Amino acid sequence: MSPRDNERLEYLGDAVLQLIAAEYLYKHHPGATEGELTQTRSAMVNTNTLAQLAEQLGLGGYLYLGKGIAKGGGRSLKSLLANAFEAVLGAVFLDAGYDAAYHYYLDRYRALPSPVRDENFKGRLQQVAQERFGATPVYDSEGARVGNRREYTSVVFAGAEPMGTGHGATKQEAEQDAARAALESLTGSATKPEKPARSRRAPRKKAQPPPSVALVAPQPAEVVPLPEPRSRQFGEPIE
Repeated sequence: MSPRDNERLEYLGDAVLQLIAAEYLYKHHPGATEGELTQTRSAMVNTNTLAQLAEQLGLGGYLYLGKGIAKGGGRSLKSLLANAFEAVLGAVFLDAGYDAAYHYYLDRYRALPSPVRDENFKGRLQQVAQERFGATPVYDSEGARVGNRREYTSVVFAGAEPMGTGHGATKQEAEQDAARAALESLTGSATKPEKPARSRRAPRKKAQPPPSVALVAPQPAEVVPLPEPRSRQFGEPIE
Protein backbone atom coordinates (compact mmCIF):
# COMPACT_ATOMS: atom_id res chain seq x y z
CA MET A 1 0.00 0.00 0.00
CA SER A 2 1.23 3.48 -0.85
CA PRO A 3 2.24 5.62 2.14
CA ARG A 4 0.10 8.37 0.58
CA ASP A 5 -3.05 6.24 0.65
CA ASN A 6 -5.88 7.53 2.86
CA GLU A 7 -7.95 4.34 3.02
CA ARG A 8 -7.27 3.67 6.71
CA LEU A 9 -8.20 7.24 7.66
CA GLU A 10 -11.31 6.97 5.47
CA TYR A 11 -12.31 3.82 7.33
CA LEU A 12 -11.88 5.51 10.69
CA GLY A 13 -13.57 8.73 9.60
CA ASP A 14 -16.59 6.83 8.26
CA ALA A 15 -17.08 5.07 11.61
CA VAL A 16 -16.74 8.33 13.56
CA LEU A 17 -19.15 10.07 11.16
CA GLN A 18 -21.83 7.43 11.64
CA LEU A 19 -21.61 7.81 15.41
CA ILE A 20 -21.70 11.62 15.24
CA ALA A 21 -24.82 11.64 13.07
CA ALA A 22 -26.55 9.00 15.20
CA GLU A 23 -25.82 10.83 18.47
CA TYR A 24 -26.87 14.20 17.07
CA LEU A 25 -30.20 12.90 15.74
CA TYR A 26 -30.93 10.92 18.89
CA LYS A 27 -30.50 14.04 21.02
CA HIS A 28 -32.21 16.59 18.78
CA HIS A 29 -35.09 14.51 17.37
CA PRO A 30 -36.60 12.82 20.45
CA GLY A 31 -39.93 12.16 18.73
CA ALA A 32 -38.54 10.52 15.59
CA THR A 33 -38.96 6.82 14.91
CA GLU A 34 -36.04 4.51 14.14
CA GLY A 35 -36.89 4.57 10.43
CA GLU A 36 -37.01 8.37 10.34
CA LEU A 37 -33.69 8.61 12.18
CA THR A 38 -32.10 6.17 9.75
CA GLN A 39 -33.34 8.09 6.70
CA THR A 40 -32.15 11.43 8.04
CA ARG A 41 -28.76 10.00 8.98
CA SER A 42 -28.41 8.64 5.46
CA ALA A 43 -28.95 12.16 4.10
CA MET A 44 -26.34 13.57 6.50
CA VAL A 45 -23.58 11.12 5.53
CA ASN A 46 -24.26 10.26 1.90
CA THR A 47 -21.76 10.89 -0.90
CA ASN A 48 -23.36 14.13 -2.10
CA THR A 49 -23.32 15.67 1.38
CA LEU A 50 -19.71 14.74 2.07
CA ALA A 51 -18.65 15.93 -1.38
CA GLN A 52 -20.17 19.35 -0.66
CA LEU A 53 -18.36 19.49 2.67
CA ALA A 54 -15.10 18.62 0.91
CA GLU A 55 -15.71 21.36 -1.67
CA GLN A 56 -16.15 23.87 1.16
CA LEU A 57 -12.63 22.99 2.29
CA GLY A 58 -11.19 22.87 -1.23
CA LEU A 59 -9.98 19.30 -0.69
CA GLY A 60 -10.04 18.49 -4.40
CA GLY A 61 -6.92 20.57 -4.95
CA TYR A 62 -5.00 18.57 -2.34
CA LEU A 63 -5.73 15.09 -3.70
CA TYR A 64 -2.74 13.09 -4.91
CA LEU A 65 -4.05 11.47 -8.10
CA GLY A 66 -2.67 9.56 -11.04
CA LYS A 67 -2.29 11.47 -14.30
CA GLY A 68 -5.15 9.62 -15.97
CA ILE A 69 -7.79 10.24 -13.33
CA ALA A 70 -6.58 13.79 -12.77
CA LYS A 71 -7.07 14.57 -16.47
CA GLY A 72 -10.48 12.89 -16.37
CA GLY A 73 -11.79 15.29 -13.72
CA GLY A 74 -10.96 13.23 -10.66
CA ARG A 75 -10.54 16.28 -8.44
CA SER A 76 -14.24 17.03 -8.76
CA LEU A 77 -15.41 13.40 -8.54
CA LYS A 78 -17.95 13.17 -5.72
CA SER A 79 -16.85 9.77 -4.48
CA LEU A 80 -13.21 10.87 -4.15
CA LEU A 81 -14.19 14.13 -2.45
CA ALA A 82 -16.43 12.26 0.01
CA ASN A 83 -13.60 9.85 0.83
CA ALA A 84 -11.23 12.77 1.35
CA PHE A 85 -13.59 14.41 3.84
CA GLU A 86 -13.90 11.13 5.76
CA ALA A 87 -10.10 10.96 5.93
CA VAL A 88 -9.91 14.51 7.27
CA LEU A 89 -12.54 13.73 9.90
CA GLY A 90 -10.60 10.64 10.92
CA ALA A 91 -7.46 12.74 11.30
CA VAL A 92 -9.34 15.31 13.45
CA PHE A 93 -10.58 12.47 15.66
CA LEU A 94 -7.07 11.08 16.12
CA ASP A 95 -5.53 14.47 16.79
CA ALA A 96 -8.17 16.17 18.97
CA GLY A 97 -10.70 13.53 20.02
CA TYR A 98 -14.37 12.80 19.50
CA ASP A 99 -15.80 16.12 20.72
CA ALA A 100 -13.63 18.07 18.30
CA ALA A 101 -14.64 15.79 15.41
CA TYR A 102 -18.31 16.11 16.45
CA HIS A 103 -18.33 19.90 16.27
CA TYR A 104 -16.01 19.99 13.23
CA TYR A 105 -18.52 17.98 11.20
CA LEU A 106 -21.74 19.55 12.49
CA ASP A 107 -20.52 23.13 12.13
CA ARG A 108 -19.83 22.49 8.46
CA TYR A 109 -22.99 20.47 7.89
CA ARG A 110 -25.17 23.28 9.28
CA ALA A 111 -23.38 25.75 6.99
CA LEU A 112 -24.52 23.96 3.83
CA PRO A 113 -26.64 26.29 1.66
CA SER A 114 -29.61 23.93 1.48
CA PRO A 115 -30.66 20.67 3.11
CA VAL A 116 -29.26 17.64 1.33
CA ARG A 117 -31.84 15.12 0.22
CA ASP A 118 -31.51 11.45 0.95
CA GLU A 119 -30.55 9.88 -2.36
CA ASN A 120 -30.43 6.29 -1.21
CA PHE A 121 -32.30 5.08 -4.27
CA LYS A 122 -31.19 1.49 -3.67
CA GLY A 123 -32.85 1.44 -0.26
CA ARG A 124 -36.08 2.87 -1.62
CA LEU A 125 -36.12 0.46 -4.56
CA GLN A 126 -35.66 -2.48 -2.20
CA GLN A 127 -38.71 -1.36 -0.23
CA VAL A 128 -40.88 -0.95 -3.34
CA ALA A 129 -39.68 -4.22 -4.93
CA GLN A 130 -40.38 -6.23 -1.80
CA GLU A 131 -43.87 -4.71 -1.48
CA ARG A 132 -44.75 -5.26 -5.15
CA PHE A 133 -42.91 -8.40 -6.13
CA GLY A 134 -41.81 -9.96 -2.87
CA ALA A 135 -38.22 -9.96 -4.18
CA THR A 136 -34.93 -8.19 -3.39
CA PRO A 137 -33.31 -6.28 -6.29
CA VAL A 138 -30.14 -7.76 -7.78
CA TYR A 139 -27.53 -5.63 -9.60
CA ASP A 140 -25.41 -6.74 -12.55
CA SER A 141 -22.54 -4.26 -12.89
CA GLU A 142 -19.46 -4.06 -15.09
CA GLY A 143 -16.85 -1.43 -15.85
CA ALA A 144 -15.36 -0.23 -19.12
CA ARG A 145 -12.61 2.22 -20.06
CA VAL A 146 -13.96 5.42 -21.64
CA GLY A 147 -11.05 7.59 -22.75
CA ASN A 148 -8.90 8.35 -19.71
CA ARG A 149 -11.50 7.31 -17.18
CA ARG A 150 -13.42 4.23 -16.19
CA GLU A 151 -17.20 4.12 -16.36
CA TYR A 152 -19.50 1.53 -14.83
CA THR A 153 -22.85 0.32 -16.14
CA SER A 154 -25.33 -1.40 -13.86
CA VAL A 155 -28.63 -3.17 -14.59
CA VAL A 156 -31.03 -3.94 -11.75
CA PHE A 157 -33.39 -6.93 -11.73
CA ALA A 158 -36.24 -8.05 -9.49
CA GLY A 159 -36.88 -11.34 -11.21
CA ALA A 160 -36.07 -12.12 -14.82
CA GLU A 161 -36.88 -8.72 -16.33
CA PRO A 162 -34.53 -5.69 -15.95
CA MET A 163 -36.10 -2.72 -14.16
CA GLY A 164 -33.51 -0.02 -14.78
CA THR A 165 -30.05 0.78 -16.14
CA GLY A 166 -27.58 3.28 -14.71
CA HIS A 167 -24.09 4.67 -15.26
CA GLY A 168 -21.46 6.17 -12.98
CA ALA A 169 -17.78 6.70 -12.32
CA THR A 170 -17.92 4.02 -9.62
CA LYS A 171 -19.85 0.79 -9.24
CA GLN A 172 -21.85 2.27 -6.35
CA GLU A 173 -22.83 5.35 -8.38
CA ALA A 174 -23.91 3.16 -11.30
CA GLU A 175 -26.09 1.02 -9.02
CA GLN A 176 -27.68 4.08 -7.44
CA ASP A 177 -28.40 5.47 -10.91
CA ALA A 178 -29.94 2.15 -11.97
CA ALA A 179 -32.11 2.12 -8.84
CA ARG A 180 -33.21 5.71 -9.57
CA ALA A 181 -34.21 4.75 -13.11
CA ALA A 182 -36.12 1.73 -11.81
CA LEU A 183 -37.99 3.86 -9.26
CA GLU A 184 -38.97 6.36 -11.95
CA SER A 185 -40.27 3.49 -14.08
CA LEU A 186 -42.20 1.87 -11.24
CA THR A 187 -43.55 4.87 -9.36
CA GLY A 188 -43.16 7.79 -11.74
CA SER A 189 -40.85 9.53 -9.26
CA ALA A 190 -37.60 8.77 -7.49
CA THR A 191 -38.13 11.41 -4.84
CA LYS A 192 -40.29 9.43 -2.44
CA PRO A 193 -41.01 5.72 -2.17
CA GLU A 194 -44.44 4.79 -3.37
CA LYS A 195 -46.94 3.94 -0.70
CA PRO A 196 -48.14 0.35 -0.91
CA ALA A 197 -51.49 0.05 -2.60
CA ARG A 198 -54.34 -0.80 -0.33
CA SER A 199 -55.69 -4.25 -0.91
CA ARG A 200 -59.30 -4.31 -2.01
CA ARG A 201 -61.57 -6.02 0.39
CA ALA A 202 -63.95 -8.65 -0.84
CA PRO A 203 -67.62 -7.60 -0.57
CA ARG A 204 -69.10 -8.61 2.68
CA LYS A 205 -71.64 -11.37 2.61
CA LYS A 206 -74.99 -10.70 4.13
CA ALA A 207 -75.19 -12.09 7.60
CA GLN A 208 -77.36 -15.19 7.75
CA PRO A 209 -79.76 -15.50 10.66
CA PRO A 210 -78.55 -17.99 13.22
CA PRO A 211 -80.27 -21.37 13.20
CA SER A 212 -83.14 -21.69 15.65
CA VAL A 213 -82.12 -23.31 18.87
CA ALA A 214 -84.58 -24.84 21.29
CA LEU A 215 -83.92 -23.44 24.70
CA VAL A 216 -84.12 -25.88 27.57
CA ALA A 217 -84.69 -24.60 31.05
CA PRO A 218 -81.79 -25.49 33.32
CA GLN A 219 -82.51 -28.24 35.83
CA PRO A 220 -81.83 -27.49 39.48
CA ALA A 221 -78.70 -29.16 40.76
CA GLU A 222 -79.17 -32.01 43.21
CA VAL A 223 -78.37 -30.91 46.74
CA VAL A 224 -76.34 -33.43 48.69
CA PRO A 225 -76.67 -32.94 52.46
CA LEU A 226 -73.44 -32.68 54.40
CA PRO A 227 -72.95 -35.07 57.34
CA GLU A 228 -73.55 -33.65 60.76
CA PRO A 229 -70.32 -32.90 62.63
CA ARG A 230 -69.51 -35.54 65.29
CA SER A 231 -68.24 -34.43 68.63
CA ARG A 232 -64.73 -35.73 69.36
CA GLN A 233 -64.15 -37.52 72.66
CA PHE A 234 -61.30 -36.48 74.90
CA GLY A 235 -58.10 -38.25 73.88
CA GLU A 236 -59.44 -39.31 70.50
CA PRO A 237 -56.90 -38.68 67.69
CA ILE A 238 -57.69 -35.96 65.13
CA GLU A 239 -58.56 -37.40 61.71
